[in-house]
Amino acid sequence: MKIAELKTFMVGNPPPRQGGRYFLFLKLLTDTGIEGLGEVYAASFRPRTIIAMIEDVFEHHVLGADPFRIEALWRNVYGRGYSLRPDISLMGVLSGIEMALWDIVGKALDRPVYELLGGKVHERLRTYTYLYPDEPGADAYSDSAVYRDPDAAAARALGYVAQGFTAVKFDPAGPYSAFDPRQPSLERLSLSESFCKALRAALGDRCDLLFGTHGQFTASGAVRLARKLEAYDPLWFEEPTPPEVPEEMARVAAQTSIPIATGERLTTKYEFSRVLETKAASILQMNLGRVGGLLEAKKIAGMAEAHYAQIAPHLYCGPVVGAANIQLATCSPNFLILESIERWDGFQAQLLKTPISWEEGYVIPPTSPGLGVELDEEVALAHPYDGDALHLMPTTKPVGPPD
Repeated sequence: MKIAELKTFMVGNPPPRQGGRYFLFLKLLTDTGIEGLGEVYAASFRPRTIIAMIEDVFEHHVLGADPFRIEALWRNVYGRGYSLRPDISLMGVLSGIEMALWDIVGKALDRPVYELLGGKVHERLRTYTYLYPDEPGADAYSDSAVYRDPDAAAARALGYVAQGFTAVKFDPAGPYSAFDPRQPSLERLSLSESFCKALRAALGDRCDLLFGTHGQFTASGAVRLARKLEAYDPLWFEEPTPPEVPEEMARVAAQTSIPIATGERLTTKYEFSRVLETKAASILQMNLGRVGGLLEAKKIAGMAEAHYAQIAPHLYCGPVVGAANIQLATCSPNFLILESIERWDGFQAQLLKTPISWEEGYVIPPTSPGLGVELDEEVALAHPYDGDALHLMPTTKPVGPPD
């Protein structure tokens, strides 16, 4: 069996745009008729450029390849062009291709991928969601009260708890900037504490609080913020400093009782090994569409296990990465919690022929072979992305104190 063809899909995510502005899917087709599905989470170039990168890697390394030789193909792509170092865009492309290869292998053997990576450990997977706006006409990028009003956020969280969620994430610490890290303003310190206070008062011990940031702060600034939050016992403090110097994040981890979580912007075992070695975080949030694929993520989970660290696969993209996250989580003993886009419904569900199974706060792992999902190509092709905006766009000016 050989890889014979590539298809790509650049899909616009309609309002409320939860999970990002667009999704990049690919399909690999074999000469025996088996198809493998993947998703690329590469955000540093506009999507048309990423599609060209996918095609380039496919032509040089994947066309005619044996889909079972995943390790060899991975090394050849990782080292192409005399690189042999973590490259966030190249590894995003490789991640999508690699998960499509596993989808093919699982289908060829009539087994879910998790059975090929150690077998089922968890019968169901605990999930959390971000607090998304629920006002009529609002979307994930709107200036919603849920992002700036602690009482509105608490009310929204209560709604999610009523659906079955036992953990919610929120990030009132302020915008992230290309000029970070910085000190938090007094206004944002106070607002962040007010969010945690209101949410804890409303939710009690029924729901974990996941405090999100996007690497905005210096280590000293993050410690100041953490001390404001400790009384409300968050499950984690996410990415308190930028990802480039884990030694600085380790300074935060050493000075707070709140577990530190990080990893959505990291790629490969090499970057995650620095996080573990420096004790920068005890919860790793690899994104399967960026980290290097399923096998690379399984290796990282194994390294984490040896450091008594847990994994919480990250998701701010489409449902194919979500499906890969589910495969990894199902077979990993140190799995903690899975990010979902609400209940895996809405447009995320429309893109799949059979939606991901979510019941009262938990994902039920699929039993079908491969990744367990199939793309509805008609829906994907009916929603082309025609914009030039990047998936996420930080503020391009330094963030100062409020006016």
